[in-house]
Amino acid sequence: MIKVSETAKQKLKALMAEEGFKIDNDFVRVGVKSGGCSGLSYDLNFDKNHQEKDKVFEDNGVKIVINKSSFLYLVGTTLEYSGGLNGKGFVFNNPNAQRTCGCGESFSL
Repeated sequence: MIKVSETAKQKLKALMAEEGFKIDNDFVRVGVKSGGCSGLSYDLNFDKNHQEKDKVFEDNGVKIVINKSSFLYLVGTTLEYSGGLNGKGFVFNNPNAQRTCGCGESFSL
């Protein structure tokens, strides 16, 4: 399961509305793909549907879908948002990551 902080929820809600999605009906698709400085990177998109093999969760009013191959990498992760002058944007606090890069966008196990 992925947790969503209140600040991340508010930013997701605004971004989804800009792109024609509704936080009440549509999904935030979170995944892991090969790449980045540490070997694996996070992928975050919006989706109106979920696939048969997706895991579907809801936290803090946000519906999240994760494909089966990414699920084990993301269990226990908290999605946060850091804004401001030194903010990084969306931040994945992943307890499974043994190493992360300086920008926080990639990790390794």
